[in-house]
Amino acid sequence: MQSLRKRLQRLLGKEDVRSIARRYFISNGFDGTLTSIGIVVGAVLTGVPDGLTVVKIGLGAAVGLTTSAVWSVWEIERAETTAEIRRLERAMLTDLDDTRIQREQSGARLFHAVASGLGPLLGVLVPLSPFLFEGSLFSMGEAAVVGVALGVGVLSTFGAYMGSISGHRWYVSAARMGLAGLVVAGINLLLPG
Repeated sequence: MQSLRKRLQRLLGKEDVRSIARRYFISNGFDGTLTSIGIVVGAVLTGVPDGLTVVKIGLGAAVGLTTSAVWSVWEIERAETTAEIRRLERAMLTDLDDTRIQREQSGARLFHAVASGLGPLLGVLVPLSPFLFEGSLFSMGEAAVVGVALGVGVLSTFGAYMGSISGHRWYVSAARMGLAGLVVAGINLLLPG
């Protein structure tokens, strides 16, 4: 356990590992949130009868997006880290299998895949949450409005965070990211049917 903790601390101490994980988390979280906003608005507009059905539809999207995010990043990072290790092996004229370098690359790959999967999971589930209270606290329309607002809040939080780490004005980045949620909701409102 001590060894695992040390490996994790060493891994998280590397800016490049944290930076890549952030990118995957935010990018896939952005996708999940916009997908969820589309589901929320589309479900209400097409007459889905109850909140539980909206949640079930959303959970299907969460499973698909989360699986895609984890699996694709695992494979992408496997290919990239293998190529990087092979370049190092050629430069060093030695085999790096079962070395600290190889173990750290594997740990980084796992960390990136987990971060990648958590983004869309969070992004889908937060806007769906008001539909758990449809019938007791919200009507379908109210749940949709609250769901879109929560989704815009998630997107704005992503934007504020990215703005703060980049040195940009966090509130401008928050507004730009949140606007995407309103655009998706608006387009869904304009769709025929």
